[in-house]
This record gives sequence, structure tokens and C-alpha cells, in this order.
Amino acid sequence: MIILILIIATLLIAAWLILLGRTGLDDRKQAANARFLDNRIKIQKLMIKSRKNTEKLSLYNGFAHFVMKLFLGPNNDKKIDRLKKKLDCLQSEKLDFMSIITMPGYVLQREIEKIGKSEIHKLVLTKCYEIYGKKYAPYKTKELLAKMMSYPVIGVAFTLLLAVLLLGTDNISVGITVLCIGISLIFVLVYAIYDELSDLVRKRQKAIIRQFPNVVSKLALLVTSGMIMDKAWKETAYSQETELYMEMRKTSKELDNLVSPEAAYSNFINRCNTKESAKLASAIMQNLSKGNKEVGKLLKEMAHEAWRERRHIAKRDAEKANSKLMIPTMMLFLAILVMLMVPIAMNFSGL
Repeated sequence: MIILILIIATLLIAAWLILLGRTGLDDRKQAANARFLDNRIKIQKLMIKSRKNTEKLSLYNGFAHFVMKLFLGPNNDKKIDRLKKKLDCLQSEKLDFMSIITMPGYVLQREIEKIGKSEIHKLVLTKCYEIYGKKYAPYKTKELLAKMMSYPVIGVAFTLLLAVLLLGTDNISVGITVLCIGISLIFVLVYAIYDELSDLVRKRQKAIIRQFPNVVSKLALLVTSGMIMDKAWKETAYSQETELYMEMRKTSKELDNLVSPEAAYSNFINRCNTKESAKLASAIMQNLSKGNKEVGKLLKEMAHEAWRERRHIAKRDAEKANSKLMIPTMMLFLAILVMLMVPIAMNFSGL
């Protein structure tokens, strides 16, 4: 049994090394582009956080300014500089350790065309398109699939080797336990990679739904005050830096670059992938030829409906929170009951 496990582990490591040796320039570029995107997103988030912190600090003076600075935490400039240096390394295709581990997965995707046509590839690509956009979605899709293929191979191999070491020292029960738990954890990790992507999409859609009433209300206000739709859209898009507003900025840039309104708003619908954003963009496209009065009236009705729906969502979330709090409340009640009853029982037993 030990020899069989050792042979399987050796074959897995050999296969992984062979695939790593077949890494080509295109594979390195794909990995570098995916990591480049991740670091750029981190830089954007840190810069937004720094701007918000600066705005908050500008409201305070003297000792209050000092206390608020401690509360907000250290400056993000050093983190941003480190990430920018990583971007320079990635531009010259100097990959980090995690990227090298996933390279065999890139090789498999390049050499086996069926992977690129599989259902899991289409599913991951659709989710990546929502989060990263049409330009970068293919890079992130390849990275995620590379992780899902590379991690199990190297992970199972090292788990088998560890199990062999334990079995060789006559710790048979421990070795088998490590083998079973280790392999299970590896496949849980692979599923977690996909689940994390799905979770990001769900959170993003929820954030867009929460921001939608504010966006429609502001659009309705600007349009009814006489502002043309394109300008009202741009004014609203640059008023905040959250998910829906950032997607509106992309649409605004497309319109500035002379992309047709139908194409720009269709891209907006595909990126947001919520019924609220689809309803807004479709209404705007259908009423482009009409005056501000018609569009403004439609936006007002939409804003009223959006706020009503948001109240319903808040009510449902509150009910879910109450049901989740029921278990800890019951546990706390039982703990208090035990604390009260134990001394009474001890007193009775003493009598």
C-alpha cells in the first residue's frame, strides 16, 4: 500500500513538473495579466480609501484630528508603492510564487481545447465578466481555472507523501486519517475558489440593488430640472465611487468615445446583471427620442417603486436577522438558566 501511494505521488509530481516545463510565453502573459489586474484593483481600493480618510480628517482640527487619524489607521501610501512595484515586475513578466504554482493549469488549458469549451469555463467567464468587465474577464477566467486544476495535483501529491511518511513510522491510523482529511480539504479548497467568485457576484449585485434607488432619484431630479440625459447620467456617475456608480462611469466614457447609446446601455445591462439596472437602461433607450418631461416622469415613477422595493428588502433582511438571532438567544437563555439552577440544586443536595 505504501509503495502504491508513493508511486501515485511521484507520478503526480512528475506530471506537474512536466507541465511546468512546457510553460510558454503566452501562458506567462496570461498569468501576468491576471495578477496585474488584481494588484491594480487593490491600488484603486486603497486610493479610494485614502481619499475618503483625507476628507474625514479635513473635518477635524487639533487633538480631534490626531485621535481621528489614529482611529482611521496608518496611511496607505506605502502599500500602494509596494503594489506599484509589483505591477512593474508583472509588466516585465516576473511572476510571483503563487503564479508559478498555477502555470501547469495554464498549459492544460492551452493544450486541451475542450476545457475552453466546457460548461464550467462558460460559467466562470460569465461571472468574471460581471466583476472584471469584458476586457479582463478572459484573463481572470484562465487564472481561476488554472488554480482549480493545479492546486489539486500538487496538493494531493504532497498529502500522499505526508501519508507515506506517517505510514512508514507505523502510524497507520494517523496516516490514513491525514490522507482522507488532506484530500478532502484540497477538494473543498477547489470548490471554495469557485464559491468565492460566486459570492463576489452576489455581494456586488446586492450592492447595486441597494444603490439603485439613490441613483434613480438623482437622475429624476436632474432630468426634471432641465438637464439632458447624457449629462445627468455623467453627473450622477461621478458623484460617488461605489459599484453602480462605477459602472455608470464606464457607460459615460463609452458615450464620450462615440459608442452608440444602444450599445453603451446594453453593455451596462450586461455588466450589472440585475433587473433594476436592466429596467433603467431599457427605459432610457426607449425614451431617447422623447423630451425630458416624459423621461423625468418615468424616472420619478421608477424611483418611487425602487424605494418601495428597498423598504421591502430591508424588512425581509430584518426578519432573517431575527431568525438568525433566535439560536444564540436560546443558548444565552439556557446558560442563564443553568447558572441559576445549579446553585439551587447544590443547596437542596446540601440539605
